[in-house]
Amino acid sequence: MTKFGIIKERKNPPDRRVVFSPNGLRSVVSKFPKASFNVEHSDVRIFKDEAYTEAGFTVSEDLSDCDVLLGVKEVPISALIPNKKYFFFSHTIKKQPYNRDLLNAILKKNIELYDHEVIVGQNGFRLIGFGKYAGIVGAYNGFRAWGLKYNTFTLPKAETLSDQKALELELSKIKLPNIKIVLTGNGKVGGGAKEILEAMNIRQVTVEEYLDTTFDEPVYVQIDVLDYSKRKDGKILDKNDFYKNPGEYEGDFMRFAKVSDMYIAGHFYGDGAPFIFTRDDAKSRDFNIKLVADISCDIDGPVASTIRSSTIADPIYGYNPETETEIDYKDPKAITVMAVDNLPCELPKDASEGFGEMFLTSVIPAFFNEDKDGILERARMTQGGRLTKRYSYLQDYVEGKE
Repeated sequence: MTKFGIIKERKNPPDRRVVFSPNGLRSVVSKFPKASFNVEHSDVRIFKDEAYTEAGFTVSEDLSDCDVLLGVKEVPISALIPNKKYFFFSHTIKKQPYNRDLLNAILKKNIELYDHEVIVGQNGFRLIGFGKYAGIVGAYNGFRAWGLKYNTFTLPKAETLSDQKALELELSKIKLPNIKIVLTGNGKVGGGAKEILEAMNIRQVTVEEYLDTTFDEPVYVQIDVLDYSKRKDGKILDKNDFYKNPGEYEGDFMRFAKVSDMYIAGHFYGDGAPFIFTRDDAKSRDFNIKLVADISCDIDGPVASTIRSSTIADPIYGYNPETETEIDYKDPKAITVMAVDNLPCELPKDASEGFGEMFLTSVIPAFFNEDKDGILERARMTQGGRLTKRYSYLQDYVEGKE
């Protein structure tokens, strides 16, 4: 018997998401009768305590008798229970300075940490995450920003709506001009954004059509790394070459920037890859993009207009390409930027339900099949008060040498 605990989210601003909804927990115990769950009392969570009680689960203030504790965001050091297994997004794998103390506390308290971000299959690809919901909300927020920029329509904030269907209903009420929208990314984030574009009945066109044709309706193109990057030596190779040798490539996005009105950034950006557009690109007279919905949100990175992340409370700002500084997003000189870095928080019900489905499919079985696929082994960052071999690269970070 493995006893799991669903922990209360304690980070500020409050995060209403949870690893499992009440129905999600029901699915787990029906498939794995040896799994049991306690739920920590929370007045923040999108699903009320009563919903878990009605589903047959105990809600309490004390999870100290649980073996495995499941959360979403970082757990404050003071709330960590020693000698437990924890799952949450620790934001330490890239040596983030602000969480060094957290990782040290996890080691001192003899906690086994499993980071959601490194729950990967044998091919190295992530198995769970909130990317799809970031894409859904990010695309919606992009259109909301367009309406505000041009005073043409008003959409309510996503966080005030119940689910994806409610977002799509609001979008069905607006009329867009004949704009061209470019979407980068074919992963979960790009897929989520595409769901919104499809729900709006915006026509998808090929790269060639997009670059060469004028349309009397809004259209979009979804492009991948070899559409917006090219080898410096002119060779045409495959995506694997791009991932292996990113330094051999240069950006080729300007051909899209010349004809696009709106850009939805849903790509993954790898170290050493060329920028999608630079500050100099944005200064060009040929640069036509008026609004960027940057879901990927790498600050001072591949999307030059993203000079800071924005917030759910204040999601939009303007970027002046000439001065490379922030200005009012309605200023005629501004590229309007939406760069909220915690988008799935705006769709907590759908995001939680989807995350739980992935966690049930990919992670829960490992507790009952002796981890035959190595899911837990690959995601285990700490054990016995030490970093595991796979994460030993973090040792200097832990010791404060980096």
